[in-house]
Amino acid sequence: MARALDDDGVAVTRILLTGASSFTGAWFAMALRRAGHEVRATLRRRAEAYDSLRADRLQLLRDAGVELIEGCSFGDENFLSALASGVDVLCHHGAEVSNYKSLDFEVQAAVAGNTRNARRVFEASLRGGARCMVATGSVFEQDEGLGPQPLRAFSPYGLSKGLSWQILRYWGEQVGLPVAKFVIPNPFGPYEEPRFCGYLMSRWSRAEAAQVGTPAYIRDNIHVSLLAASYRDFVERAARGQAPSHYGPSGYVESQGAFARRFAREIGGRLGLSASLLFAEQETFAEPEMRINPDRPAPRDLGWNEAQAWDDLAAYYRVLYALPAR
Repeated sequence: MARALDDDGVAVTRILLTGASSFTGAWFAMALRRAGHEVRATLRRRAEAYDSLRADRLQLLRDAGVELIEGCSFGDENFLSALASGVDVLCHHGAEVSNYKSLDFEVQAAVAGNTRNARRVFEASLRGGARCMVATGSVFEQDEGLGPQPLRAFSPYGLSKGLSWQILRYWGEQVGLPVAKFVIPNPFGPYEEPRFCGYLMSRWSRAEAAQVGTPAYIRDNIHVSLLAASYRDFVERAARGQAPSHYGPSGYVESQGAFARRFAREIGGRLGLSASLLFAEQETFAEPEMRINPDRPAPRDLGWNEAQAWDDLAAYYRVLYALPAR
């Protein structure tokens, strides 16, 4: 199959990406596409079956020119056919996440889904011209990031991610396709599910104070736009054989209390909100007190601007919460 060329006559990297309907997956796909790469994103269901935030993200992908392959799960026959049609980098970002916060999360089923037919996937990738796989990990896996020893998994979900990585790395080594790992800390930004930042905004938009229940945890919160720029750069380097085998970009390394104050200052100031905070006296630590990524991205080299990221997030919240213009 003839390779597409960009305006400078350089071959465009062909990327097959899983997990593109997720918060970070959508940002990764858009960052790669905007850099000029050919991006095909697999969806496990038909596009019309997605609603709410995921439907909004899929529309963003269409607008960016990402090709959506519907009804296609990692390792199934449709997925193997997509690989056979030609790929330079297989970006495996998708994972089983249903009930991910629960101790009842089904680890074995998740690992099976995350690595279905892994050997055939790697063999089909090589036949399709792949140079490497980039697998996404989480700082909340076992043996990831920096923090108190031992670096245990935060949850059964984290355990499933770590086990999945071991299987993917094994088959990459057996088949002869390099596998690189990109590790995600705590991303935040536009089109995120209503987690910590969403909770803060929901309270502040009603002129209510927000309670920070675990202010003492040291975490690694990163703008999703910086994370996506780092991912794009990592995939490009991996395609050229120049990426490290493991990369975990870091953002704001501080206590959750300090991050809440930062968020209140940056977002409250831009939106004209009082952004009041209340802090609990944290006495229990069900999770490790600290877990952070080790690598510092270079924003200037990535074309990323911190103030612009805060501006964009404030603009998103202004629309989402129907806040008046200042």
